[in-house]
Amino acid sequence: MKFCSECGQPVSLQVPQDDTRQRFVCGSCGTIHYQNPKMVVGSVPVWERDGEVKVLLCKRAIEPRLGYWTLPAGFMENDETTEDAAVRETEEEAGARIKLHELYTLVNVPHVHQVHLFYRATLLDLEYQAGIESLEVALYTEEQIPWKDIAFPTVEFTLRAFFADLKKVRAGDGGFALHTEDIRRRMI
Repeated sequence: MKFCSECGQPVSLQVPQDDTRQRFVCGSCGTIHYQNPKMVVGSVPVWERDGEVKVLLCKRAIEPRLGYWTLPAGFMENDETTEDAAVRETEEEAGARIKLHELYTLVNVPHVHQVHLFYRATLLDLEYQAGIESLEVALYTEEQIPWKDIAFPTVEFTLRAFFADLKKVRAGDGGFALHTEDIRRRMI
């Protein structure tokens, strides 16, 4: 940040009075510009028939990670809930209609100033199609997932947690639970 969004004058990094962190502060009008993490919200859209469980993935048509596979997700907008964002992103990226279930993963990614939230979801039908941010969308069983081509560690964490929980559910040894993780490593 170089200029104040209130008055247009230059800002500088400093620790404001009664604060403990550096913030961009306008030397002219005194406005303190707080910068907080962005929320990335999405879903784990599932289709189950005859005991076979598949997850809907999107092949990214945009950077970062163009050409890699991800769950439908994106930045939360103002004036929407996290649930609204998960449904909207699934519609935008995969053209899919879902029934949203509980929050499934919460992943902190502090080095990029983001928090990723994924909800479990059920596909309502098989009428999905790639949105403008996706090259293609496809359903995958756990064995079919292109694990080496997954776009982000948050997505891999969520998928692995989902299939581990699914095995527990099928064995009668538990259910789907909220999973949290801190991912501090940078992608190469």
